[in-house]
Amino acid sequence: MGSNNDVIIIGGGIIGLACAHYLIEKKASVRMIEQDLIGSGASHGNCGLLHFSGIIPLCSPGVVKHEIYRALRGNSPLYIKPTLDIQLIQWLVKFARHCNPTHMTAASKAKNDILKYSLELYNTLFSEYPLECEFEKKGLLLLFKEKKYFEKYKSTNDFLQNYNFGAKLLDKTEAQKLEPAISKNIKGAWFNAHDWHLRPEMLINSWKDILVKKGLVIEENCKMLDFGIENNKISHVNTVKGQYKADTFILTTGAWAPEVNKQLCLNIPVQPGKGYSITMERPDQSPEIPCLLYERNMVATPWKTGYRLGGTMEFSGFNDVLNKKRLSKLVKGANEYLNARDIHPVLEEWSGLRPMTYDDLPIIGKSSFQNNLFIATGHGMLGITMATGTGKTICDMIDKGKSQIELTPFSVERF
Repeated sequence: MGSNNDVIIIGGGIIGLACAHYLIEKKASVRMIEQDLIGSGASHGNCGLLHFSGIIPLCSPGVVKHEIYRALRGNSPLYIKPTLDIQLIQWLVKFARHCNPTHMTAASKAKNDILKYSLELYNTLFSEYPLECEFEKKGLLLLFKEKKYFEKYKSTNDFLQNYNFGAKLLDKTEAQKLEPAISKNIKGAWFNAHDWHLRPEMLINSWKDILVKKGLVIEENCKMLDFGIENNKISHVNTVKGQYKADTFILTTGAWAPEVNKQLCLNIPVQPGKGYSITMERPDQSPEIPCLLYERNMVATPWKTGYRLGGTMEFSGFNDVLNKKRLSKLVKGANEYLNARDIHPVLEEWSGLRPMTYDDLPIIGKSSFQNNLFIATGHGMLGITMATGTGKTICDMIDKGKSQIELTPFSVERF
């Protein structure tokens, strides 16, 4: 690529850092522009799962009916604020239309490609760089309180087996033997050994420090205003700190990506899906294995230096308000599945906006309007998991004009 290739990455989350990593390996000169602080968005307070087995899209057959049922029972992790926002309403309608077997099969194949690619790249990354992030390969334990869902999961697991991401069925006794911190209330579990975990904010800080030493220039508290465009090519970006020029631009602004739709003639149908987490000191009866509390659709992640409960999906626009009711549901849900009820001093209550697409596939590729603009957003709940695959793909497209994985399913032109 050469050191004379100047690249500006707009957005300082995990996807932006991954892009910077592979570009710097190719000797590019990289500047990162972030409206807040590096890693302060959705990358910061998530549960830190490298969820490689998460190939099935959120928009799957029966999801809408199931969530309505759970909402009526008062235990749905989904909340949609009443709104007249036509874009959100249209997004929700399109999401519902994608809840069909044909899309599930196609989306799962596409996600499988990028997830396996990311897995390989993470193995290389952790073997080559001293990233301090409490990374462990302990798998993921899916816990079930209701027998019907426990038994029904077999069909889901059969589907995952087709992609070599299947889990192992455990009865109640086997599950408690594997993980003594599990409550006696559960009916069974499935253990997926393919998933890993780490502490995301530590990964961000450690990776950032390494990249800065390698030459990454970071501009924080530097909100983008607009672009300068000449002959279907971006010449510069205007920010609150001034103007920055480059040869190539990469948009990795997560949930904020649609802000550029009008000026750049793009259609990036990303909606902010708000997630919550509570981080605390590690309790005495902490699980050793990350646990997905199935009916609650939330995760409990243990680390050496802490413990985090996270989940929920809230569509309420762009806001960082901490809804105490949503936070309390995380604690209540954990108490139903786990023995760790002696909640230690809370270290952080957090919410972040995930970039959600209605087909639950990321947007990775080149703009058809500006020939030096690349887009990487819409990773939903799998941003950290897909980061390495996305970063390497964007780098290869800039460097070689092609990628090692099929990008058609991720193209912005699909909308």
